Amino acid sequence: MKITFNEDEKIVKMIREGLAKKDGYCPCRLERIDENICMCQEFRDQIADPNFEGYCHCRLYYKAK
Repeated sequence: MKITFNEDEKIVKMIREGLAKKDGYCPCRLERIDENICMCQEFRDQIADPNFEGYCHCRLYYKAK
């Protein structure tokens, strides 16, 4: 398993700026709950699946097999 940042630097910059504005909470989520702190619970659940390959919800991270 390998987790990397999105290869598109513009997306990475935009998401990181959003994270800074929201104190580490995913900028794509409305609620400020523990499950939405980056790296969000949804993506942590996805990367736990050995068959999952793809981006997190906000497209900051990518998991390769």
